[in-house]
Amino acid sequence: MKLLEGKVAIVTGAARGIGKAIALKLASEGADIAFTDLNIDENALATQKEIEALGVKAKGYASNAANFEDTHNVVAEIAKEFGHIDVLVNNAGITKDGLMMRMSEAQWDAVINVNLKSAFNFIHACTPIMMKQKSGSIINMSSVVGVSGNAGQCNYSASKAGMIGLAKSIAKELGSRGVRANAIAPGFIETEMTHALTDEQRAKWAETIPLRRGGSPDEVAKVTLFLASDLSSYVSGQVIHVCGGMNT
Repeated sequence: MKLLEGKVAIVTGAARGIGKAIALKLASEGADIAFTDLNIDENALATQKEIEALGVKAKGYASNAANFEDTHNVVAEIAKEFGHIDVLVNNAGITKDGLMMRMSEAQWDAVINVNLKSAFNFIHACTPIMMKQKSGSIINMSSVVGVSGNAGQCNYSASKAGMIGLAKSIAKELGSRGVRANAIAPGFIETEMTHALTDEQRAKWAETIPLRRGGSPDEVAKVTLFLASDLSSYVSGQVIHVCGGMNT
């Protein structure tokens, strides 16, 4: 039997990149997948077909994850369509980098709203369902910079630090109802965004990583699968770094 047979997972921001890898990994272990993105475009529809090809049910939902009411409506649709919700992966995120003295209020608000408030919105909407089931796994996608900070990313770092505090608090609030909450802190992961870097920039990054390479979205997805499944049945309130030894 597959690890997530009969389970339903929500993955936010999953049309591409790390979110897509997570959705595919969970689906490969039997989970039906409801995924969200700001728009359900050609990329999102292609992702849906890839997930369905693994023999599970999949549906993409257009969702402004930063909007409280919109999120609650989407989660209600998912619960009606899929019957239950067992796993929530809060992966939606953006960057708007800049030094503090030059950062606009709009840059700050956009990153905090999409990265952190979206997680609050989805957890708030899913909590009654998981509490009634007396089971569930909530996984917040944080970052190594949420632990260590990073110059030029005060908004992003603050949002990712918030994801850790949120997961730890939810673990304490909902543990008695059988609901677990954890965070994953990826380091330098090879995505479309990092492919824009020059070879020199990539080599410089690799020098700071003990394993001397970037990680893959699939390596993040494997840890997500662990936290989503009963393999981690006694793991809650934790932060797992997927960073090649970058943050030790």
